[in-house]
Amino acid sequence: MINEATIQFVREHREEDVRSLALQARRDDGIDLPWALYQIQGWQTARRKLPAWAVIDGIVYPPHLSMEQCSSQQTAIYKCGIVERLPQACREMLIDLTGGFGVDFAFMAKCARQATYVERQEHLCETARHNFGLLGLNHARIIHGDAESILSDLRTNPAITVIYLDPARRDSNSSRTYAIADCTPNVLELKDQLFKAADHILLKLSPMLDWHKAVSDLGSRVAEIHIVSTGNECKELLMLLSAEHEGEPTIYCVNDDQSLIYTPSQDVLPPQIADDDKAAYLYEPNASVMKAGCFGLLTDRFPVKALATDSHLFVSSEEIKEFPGRRFAIDAITTMNKKELAHALKGITRANIATRNFPMTAQQLRQRLRLQDGGDCYIFGTTTAMDQRLLYLCKKA
Repeated sequence: MINEATIQFVREHREEDVRSLALQARRDDGIDLPWALYQIQGWQTARRKLPAWAVIDGIVYPPHLSMEQCSSQQTAIYKCGIVERLPQACREMLIDLTGGFGVDFAFMAKCARQATYVERQEHLCETARHNFGLLGLNHARIIHGDAESILSDLRTNPAITVIYLDPARRDSNSSRTYAIADCTPNVLELKDQLFKAADHILLKLSPMLDWHKAVSDLGSRVAEIHIVSTGNECKELLMLLSAEHEGEPTIYCVNDDQSLIYTPSQDVLPPQIADDDKAAYLYEPNASVMKAGCFGLLTDRFPVKALATDSHLFVSSEEIKEFPGRRFAIDAITTMNKKELAHALKGITRANIATRNFPMTAQQLRQRLRLQDGGDCYIFGTTTAMDQRLLYLCKKA
């Protein structure tokens, strides 16, 4: 039980710097200072990552690592959408076998008539029990235990329809791991048991993992692959496995309000290459599309062409607003010739610089051009299919 003085301390100081508070706060006022600092730091993270929770008075936050590892509100809502699209009969009972702080569970539980949270760390179970009450999850059942031992009991419950797992991606030395077999629990070892317990398995995997390798490891029951980015940063790789699925999966590349949906058989040809210099617009695929590597599909789906097979930049004569990525209007195209550069860069003192398939890094190119960072000019250094080193000077479209 936390005393009222500690709770009041958190309310009064939650906008302040945690490090300064740790040095300045008095420790003789009956305040549980370590707990208070966890709550202040957790609330500050939640304000950015979980705004719907941050406005609820009384939510208890776990230590820093659990807060950093938990899903954001945006990605948790996305997972809820995956579950919600399943037929009603397939979301009778949801079980999260790796509950953690409970963010994913709390959002997905809204889609299921019954929902069970399983977590091997007792303090997180206690936190979840407290928070789920405040979140109105009165149908949530909380079990303290690990996935492996709980699975044998689950197989006797015919009502289970969806199992969610977010395997821990750290080894016994707290080093990061990415391969499915190196995570805890090892889903590859549990796959058969999981399908004896439920028809649908939703996995959250490392965004660093190659989705081709994941599908190869998990087999033909992978029905959907979701590569989820927010703010053009790849955050999650989600796999939906279904007991009755056979054949190729559907791939969803999602970045905020942009989405590209396809199957592997639709992306078999290399990208079409630009064959002239009349481009007016340049496109940079978003992080999810880059992760998927479906560059040939882009030139099939949209009237754009690639500057080169390995440059992963695309151009068009007309603006394509539906392109899944950033769009730029091209102001000038120049070689690295000093006279051409001087003319193209006249009046430009700062720029946002990126390089793709180019013999210099962005920082090296910035130094070469003697430009400061920022501003509304964007410069892409790249190599074309004709082996030309070109700079594309652009503004956001």
